[in-house]
Amino acid sequence: MESVRLGIVGLGNMGKAHLANIRNGKVPGLVMGALCESHGPIPELQGKEQAFTDVSAMIQSGLIDAILICTPHFSHTTIGIEALQRGLHVLVEKPISVHKADCERLIAAHSDKNLIFAAMFNMRTNACFKKVKDLIVSGELGAIRRIHWEVTNWFRTNYYYATGGWRGTWKGEGGGVLMNQCPHNLDLFQWMFGMPQRVRGFCQFGRFHEIEVEDDVTAVLQYDSGTTATFVTSTGEAPGINRLEISGEQGRLSVTDGSKIHFQRNRVPMSKFCMEAEAAFAMPESWHMDIPVADSGGQHIEILQNFTNAILKGEKLLSPAQEGIHSVELANAILLSTWLDRSIELPMDSKEYERLLIEKGEKSTFQKTKVVAKASSDDFAKSFR
Repeated sequence: MESVRLGIVGLGNMGKAHLANIRNGKVPGLVMGALCESHGPIPELQGKEQAFTDVSAMIQSGLIDAILICTPHFSHTTIGIEALQRGLHVLVEKPISVHKADCERLIAAHSDKNLIFAAMFNMRTNACFKKVKDLIVSGELGAIRRIHWEVTNWFRTNYYYATGGWRGTWKGEGGGVLMNQCPHNLDLFQWMFGMPQRVRGFCQFGRFHEIEVEDDVTAVLQYDSGTTATFVTSTGEAPGINRLEISGEQGRLSVTDGSKIHFQRNRVPMSKFCMEAEAAFAMPESWHMDIPVADSGGQHIEILQNFTNAILKGEKLLSPAQEGIHSVELANAILLSTWLDRSIELPMDSKEYERLLIEKGEKSTFQKTKVVAKASSDDFAKSFR
């Protein structure tokens, strides 16, 4: 195989962005074979591309070797399973599924290990977070004591939620800021620090918008090692901030806007100084340093290229879809903890969460009538992603 014929399903904002990158030749070895959209117009076809309104027809057409899934969240599971069972390579947008039980079903469908199965966690290519992970793994920070990530630069207007009937609902989106905006942050969190053993969530639902899902979140995460973490996010704060603070034995690392790293490094590890200092109010000497970061990384294009190279050349995946279950489980656990008003032990009971989520969707009386009236039909058609 000299090139991979790709089919994209879901031609909203992200689907169109991926399409443009591929058509512009930014991903060598990857060519468009087909496009599928069932809720809006399909971009003008080029070359040998063919259009579909039924994703099953595209999957079975023989025109594609791989599929990129850019549809609303719940359909990631069903489309992914069908594509894998048909023998297609699969790249799925975040999150890989809405809840852990669906993640388990999707991952179980990947029985043919010759098929490449990846997730669009493009933030793993960010040079800043790659550097932070390297500093942790190398031991440069020492044992991690405490983590705080405040990511509130996800501000969204009420109009944003109006432009998609599925947005801001349990039945349509399966969650709010945790499921739509924060999968990348939650993926990076577990990628850098690993999964915690306990989660306590405090979510507020429709606090800032006319929606029924969470738009304000504070979570406390605990590790058996004694490390604690807080994760704070919202779509209702302006101006927002994206700041990660890591306190380790060797000092404090601050990451701002995913692009700047500052390290206040202890000359002597804090525990050693604490036990050996012969002064009541002494502090370990520390040095301030800015750690250079080359660039923002290849982002979506790098993930697409890696996916293509994995198919054609056997290159190791940067973001295996199997790892996508972790960010989903974190989001689910934060919500479940809020609903049950107690801490959740990980790994969590996927069936319990699935049952409660389905109940919320079925029992919901939430109506968007007043909000949707503000949005144009063109906005609605473009709203997927």
